[in-house]
Amino acid sequence: MASLLLPAKQASAQTPEVTQLILNIQKLNQLRKILKELKAGYDILFKGYTTIKDISKGNFKLHEAFLDGLLEVSPAVKRYKRIAEIIDFQIRLVSEYRKAFAQFQAGKYFNKDELDYIERVYARLISQSLKNLDALTMVVTAKKMRMSDDERLSAIDKIHEEMQDKLVFLRHFNSTAATLQLQRAKTYTEVEVSSKLNGIQL
Repeated sequence: MASLLLPAKQASAQTPEVTQLILNIQKLNQLRKILKELKAGYDILFKGYTTIKDISKGNFKLHEAFLDGLLEVSPAVKRYKRIAEIIDFQIRLVSEYRKAFAQFQAGKYFNKDELDYIERVYARLISQSLKNLDALTMVVTAKKMRMSDDERLSAIDKIHEEMQDKLVFLRHFNSTAATLQLQRAKTYTEVEVSSKLNGIQL
């Protein structure tokens, strides 16, 4: 009878341990399940982050490629006919002002102050035209400015217009000064002739 009761006591003594073990296994399984869900969530999150990161990199590369492209100058811009015309305007500006100024100096119908004023006008005009050429160089030189072809062509058009205006101004200024020189020459000749005639009469 005692021998039969012993296993029963052992069995009853082991019951809480077994129960605890079962509970521990269940908790472990629940923990595993939670960890599995957490890992799945992390995987989704990491995949999403990587995707976003890749997209961002891709967009940045596209943006960078676009901006780098704007630093390049296309053949269409380089061959734009107004570039050559702008350079021609500059050559004419220098040539025409030098020729006119030499005539004004040689004519002796302008005093020193007037010649200094004429020279300052020319100097300012040439200085401004050189700034236009600097701007043109920036527009048509690669890696200098970030501009689309349309923006470059528009900038060239503006420079062309400004240079053309300078040439028109120079020609008008030279024409006005030349007219004044002719008037003074005529007046001088008339006075000289009159003086001679008066001298003869005397």
